[in-house]
Amino acid sequence: MSDQMNVEPVASPAEPAPARLQPTEHRSHRWFVYGGIAVVSLLTGAGGAILAVRSGPVEARQALEPAIDHGAQQAVSTAAAGEPSGGVYISAARQQLIGVRTAPVERRALESTIRTVGVLQYDETRVAEIHTKIAGWIERVGVDFVGKPVRRGQVLFTVYSPELVATQKEYLLALRAADELGRSAYEDTRIGASGMLAATRERLKLWDVSEAQIERLDTTGEVQKSISVYSPFNGVVLERNAFPGQYIGPETAVFKIADLSAIWAHGQLFESELRRVAVGQNAHIEFPYGQTTRTLTGRITFIYPDVDPATRRGRVRIELKNPGLELKPESYVTVVIHTPGGMELAIPREAVIDTGTKRYAILARAGGYFEPREIQTGDPVDTFYPVVSGLQHGDMVVTSAQFLVDSETNLQAAMQSMAGHGHATDGSGGGGSPVGGGSRPRAVASPSAQEPAPVDHSEHQRR
Repeated sequence: MSDQMNVEPVASPAEPAPARLQPTEHRSHRWFVYGGIAVVSLLTGAGGAILAVRSGPVEARQALEPAIDHGAQQAVSTAAAGEPSGGVYISAARQQLIGVRTAPVERRALESTIRTVGVLQYDETRVAEIHTKIAGWIERVGVDFVGKPVRRGQVLFTVYSPELVATQKEYLLALRAADELGRSAYEDTRIGASGMLAATRERLKLWDVSEAQIERLDTTGEVQKSISVYSPFNGVVLERNAFPGQYIGPETAVFKIADLSAIWAHGQLFESELRRVAVGQNAHIEFPYGQTTRTLTGRITFIYPDVDPATRRGRVRIELKNPGLELKPESYVTVVIHTPGGMELAIPREAVIDTGTKRYAILARAGGYFEPREIQTGDPVDTFYPVVSGLQHGDMVVTSAQFLVDSETNLQAAMQSMAGHGHATDGSGGGGSPVGGGSRPRAVASPSAQEPAPVDHSEHQRR
């Protein structure tokens, strides 16, 4: 049949017409799209350049390095503009981070205080050894232990000596002969009798027989079997070698006695400190173990001429009074000596870097720059070094974090550049390198000896 049914299309639901952008919104949207495309292109190009440098041929990498080094050098020269010669720059933030502190170099009175260990000793001028000048046997001992106090004139021991007994008898005979022959008509006889008496009496004195003992012998006329030996002064017994029945001779040290009314303190000083003290200088003695609550003051009376080979120290002697015998020999004490000094240019001790052969200080200059400076100093005095050369009054030096500054700025390279009167150009931290806040651009490392194999791009081209 030719008749066809006319089917009217069913109307679909009405679709909302797309919203039209206003002219202003249309332009903003368009610029946003263009900007995104530009950013993606830049990132893609940068990634390709990095990939080409890292994995591309050696020639491509070497071709890019001069441009990078040139940019780094421009950044360094820009950061170091106006830099003092031989200085290195550290930003204020970095200085605060590593704890850089400075102090001025100025003139000051270098009065030093020497504190050292000391030992109390006996006064050697007040020590006596007791000997007899005759041989014999000890009969009685009056002092029977070491450390016992003795008084002047106290009997220490008695000794029997046959030789002494015979001499006493000779003295009595001479005394009787002088009495009888002293009335003789012959002058020679009188002189001979008196001379024999005087010689015998002198022999007794030479054997340390006292005048009192001789007078008693004159008065009683009786020979004493033993003779007493007395203490020459007040003191204490240091050594005892006397026992009843012991045979002794002139070579035997029977007793050793020390007078403790005065005592010595020996202080040990380093060789560098010895030249700062002098005889007659005051010294203070402190007691670390509470032997006395007061500080004693004495005078240096002697400086020993030698140095102890074991401790490499010299000794000074200080004399002290000891009226109450409170000070004990062999006690440890602290010796304090104040040595006055004149006005000198000085640098804090912590600001000096001592390499063993030379000494350096890090000079803080204006604008955050630091310069290592070789200096000459004298011997340290307390917390300061006297400056001989290298610094001037008013200079500021670093007193803390010197070694951190050294590590940050490669101090050794800076010193070498100073010695060569120029800056280091190898980028190893020579003069003029900014450190810290103005970070220095780092050049790309040169290719190593073993280069990566070049990438074959033929496969990518075929694809």
